[in-house]
Amino acid sequence: MSRPLVAIVGRPNVGKSMLFNKLTGQRLSIVEDTPGVTRDRIYAPCEWRGRKFDLVDTGGIEPGTDSEMLLFMRQQAEIAIQNATVIVFLCDIQTGLTAADQEVGAMLLKSGKPVVLAVNKMDKTGLTDPEIYEFYNLGLGDPVPVSAVHGHGTGDLLDECFQYFPEADEVEEDEDVIKVAIIGKPNVGKSSLVNRILGEQRVIVSDMAGTTRDAIDNYFENKEGKYLFIDTAGMRRKSRVDDRVEKFSVLRATMAIERSDVCLILIDANEGVTEQDTKVAGLAHEAGKACVIVVNKWDAVEKDDKTMDRMTRDIRRDLAYMPYAPILFLSALTGSRVDKLFGVINDVNEQASMRISTGMLNDVLADATARVQPPTDKGKRLKVYYMTQVGVKPPHFVIFCNRAELFHFSYQRYIENQIRATFGLNGTPVKITIRQKGDKEG
Repeated sequence: MSRPLVAIVGRPNVGKSMLFNKLTGQRLSIVEDTPGVTRDRIYAPCEWRGRKFDLVDTGGIEPGTDSEMLLFMRQQAEIAIQNATVIVFLCDIQTGLTAADQEVGAMLLKSGKPVVLAVNKMDKTGLTDPEIYEFYNLGLGDPVPVSAVHGHGTGDLLDECFQYFPEADEVEEDEDVIKVAIIGKPNVGKSSLVNRILGEQRVIVSDMAGTTRDAIDNYFENKEGKYLFIDTAGMRRKSRVDDRVEKFSVLRATMAIERSDVCLILIDANEGVTEQDTKVAGLAHEAGKACVIVVNKWDAVEKDDKTMDRMTRDIRRDLAYMPYAPILFLSALTGSRVDKLFGVINDVNEQASMRISTGMLNDVLADATARVQPPTDKGKRLKVYYMTQVGVKPPHFVIFCNRAELFHFSYQRYIENQIRATFGLNGTPVKITIRQKGDKEG
């Protein structure tokens, strides 16, 4: 059985994201005074009284709205409510009980889920503000006074949630879940791909660029394996990142790359590789992540029997620094070839996790140095002693030699190519560190 899920819901701007950040102890949700900043559901693991659970922050529920974006946000909140073990309904003491609160409260009562009513911005300690009593009119029981800014009342709030958690089970968390970050510039179809995989409208999909502002975690399991897909905000060029919220989104996407095992680099088939694509891919490459280049919207391209070969050549030319990454052509819209994604993800993750014995590595090294002699400079020859692996994700090798300055980059690349030719290591960068052991023979 999965961990309990606590969903924080309420109308916009009552402090849901602030409370989420306080409870998780991390700055995961974007906090701004602009209504509608949290557009998707944001998940984070939490622990209380020795029980692990997941907390989800939702976009504000705006009853009876005509705005397309606010309607999307309401749908997202409703999905969170459906999946929640217990719902925290957050209101605001400063605005008092509003008609919108009453509509949201009625919606929660209809859901049949356990609801804990919390009233935020109760920042003063001591006597309880008598204004809190009007929230009894919602018919949701005793309101819990909290201050998301200062943390007052959060323990009481979690205690109220805790009583609705099912009995703790013995099932431990899966360690074999592959974390997959879906990255790319805005509007390449990242959210559409997540929704196609999940089979439900889990992430907001809209033609408006920049719709996904946070990195969203989505668990998925099939016969191929267990995955956590992280849908990230599209990364714009730095010159266009002039909005504070947008800056947070770029940072969040970068953080998503850091915590992922595999990065899917989405490219729009209609545009090919753009300058921004090379920068996005570069972030994943420099972070040492296993990568798959995914060419999306393949259904929208007019094709002949050489179209795929031409685009593959162009991608290899424009992303020349990552020749190891496999390329997959698909369509998130139609679902064409999406099923092939899981096998490729599994393969590159396995390659990035590969450990090779020192004996096998040194057999390859001996063969490589016999085929191509190490370089010389002013009568001094590079002597390569041995190689060992010191890490994975990415595979990290250390080569010991007599003079590190003689170990030219081109020879280092030759050794890397020999390792790849022997062991594969598809889809993953390889890190090689050169260490000088000492000049034994002068």
